[in-house]
Amino acid sequence: MTPHAWLVLGLYLTVLLLAAKPLGSYIANVMEGRPLLSLGVRGGIESALYRLCGVRRDEEMGWLSYALAILLFNLLGALAVYALQRLQVWLPGNPQGLANVSPDSSFNTAISFATNTNWQGYAGESTMGYLTQLLGLTVQNFLSAATGIAVAITLIRGFARHSAATIGNAWVDLTRVTLYVLLPIALVFAVVLVSQGVIQNLDAYQTVTTLEARHDDRPRLDATGQPLTDAQDAVLTQSATTPTQTLAMGPVASQEAIKMLGTNGGGFFNANSAHPYENPTPLTNFIQMFLIFLIPAALCLTFGRMVGDTRQGWALLAAMTLMFLVMAVAAMHFEQQGNPLLAELGVDLSAGNLEGKETRFGTAESALFAAITTLASCGAVNSMHDSFMPLGGLVPLANMMLGEVVFGGVGTGLYGMLVFAVMAVFIAGLMIGRTPEYLGKKIEAYEMKMVSIAILVTPLLVLTGTAIAVLVLAGVAGIANPGPHGFSEVLYAFTSAANNNGSAFAGLSANTPFYNGLLGVAMWFGRFGVIVPVLALAGHLAAKKRIAPSAGTMPTHDLLFVVLLIGTVVLVGALNYVPALALGPVVEHLMLWSVSEGTVH
Repeated sequence: MTPHAWLVLGLYLTVLLLAAKPLGSYIANVMEGRPLLSLGVRGGIESALYRLCGVRRDEEMGWLSYALAILLFNLLGALAVYALQRLQVWLPGNPQGLANVSPDSSFNTAISFATNTNWQGYAGESTMGYLTQLLGLTVQNFLSAATGIAVAITLIRGFARHSAATIGNAWVDLTRVTLYVLLPIALVFAVVLVSQGVIQNLDAYQTVTTLEARHDDRPRLDATGQPLTDAQDAVLTQSATTPTQTLAMGPVASQEAIKMLGTNGGGFFNANSAHPYENPTPLTNFIQMFLIFLIPAALCLTFGRMVGDTRQGWALLAAMTLMFLVMAVAAMHFEQQGNPLLAELGVDLSAGNLEGKETRFGTAESALFAAITTLASCGAVNSMHDSFMPLGGLVPLANMMLGEVVFGGVGTGLYGMLVFAVMAVFIAGLMIGRTPEYLGKKIEAYEMKMVSIAILVTPLLVLTGTAIAVLVLAGVAGIANPGPHGFSEVLYAFTSAANNNGSAFAGLSANTPFYNGLLGVAMWFGRFGVIVPVLALAGHLAAKKRIAPSAGTMPTHDLLFVVLLIGTVVLVGALNYVPALALGPVVEHLMLWSVSEGTVH
């Protein structure tokens, strides 16, 4: 790694950790109902919303009622996004007159944004009108993020409470997270992004005259619009000159801020954060990376504060940070090596592998962005992951296969890591022949059943979906690259969908009825197939009595536990995928370097 890469990584971690502690305390205050400066949690806006919706803030729910409320809330959100897409040609806020979105693409997008995945098989600027972007996608960016945080808070309450029959009120939790955490921070950073050049308007698309006309060859058409051919069936072409370009406009900054803050990832433009209107400068690139990890890092300290032992939160944060460092350094290292086949042609590789990357960011910032976005289940991209080196592309894949627990999505990262923490103390208990416990709660058969479901549902969806896609004709038809790279594209797509990440290798033609349907199913069950057992775990833990620590209690805040937790994540979470990785990026890496060394011709 270059000195510049180390500097960027060090600066990033410093800023992130400095911001995490105050925000973590603030979130704890919000969720515990404490006064917030001059605007109390029991303020007028919140009370008015409860009266309007008929919610009693002091009436709490058991885990099953909480789960049903969360499922209903997100199902209604998905239906709203689906309806907006299918009706947008007749709705206002569509100055370009964009057509209604197809049923399969609408289904996929509705599920995607309701599950905090934000997988996009379409080009946003040529598919979605402004009303659909604002009322559908941007609103769901807030609500899906609020869902993840609310579920994480319930699991914290499960550890913090004892002999309790309830874990909170879903409607109160969703309201407080949205109103006091997501909205204020997103508003501030939307203004910051506008100041740096990110656009925010409702104008029609602008046609401008370019400094240099574009020349290209186009097929000659007959009266019916069909290409003309010569005697050898070759298509006849004609030279065309285009002196203008159409620039897409729209409310971008407002969506960009919550897209990053809520680890959503869905871009206004098809190029996502590689587009200059979404991410114009190195400063906005740094801000966007900072926003992705901000809440996941802060929630670790919220956990420590709410369970009454801040050391527990710092232990989780330490485990996440160490794993992040390893993956980020690996991604930047492999991308800075460059392509050995180009080196043999005399190409200067001092800047690393620049294929598919924006030169205003370079190799280091692009690789770091890729590591952050795939560790945080965000899915935003500022470079083409499909153009990464084989092992550079393996890093984003491996990041998601860890279970999106290394910071992870807002809320999802914390409750995912807590699930692995329960698994870690269970394994430790087996090794020493003692009933495992975590934060004074005995870990017994019921807890382990819920933990097992939460851990195994995602790899089951990924591996089953990938197997189906490479076996059926409709799945193989979308693969543009033959061999191991094509397999990696399919594996990446299902890993991204089931882990609710949303990023893509981008070489797979996934906007088809087959992939839209199958990936949509993977997203929904990848999200709620984990949330439901986590809520069940929270309810069961809250009902338990707390056991006083004894001489035999294993500390869960020291370095030994951090190492045990990391080992559990790697061994239990990631090893499910080793055979699949061997068929994709590992084989591709070996083929590439063997060709460069002249052993394969």
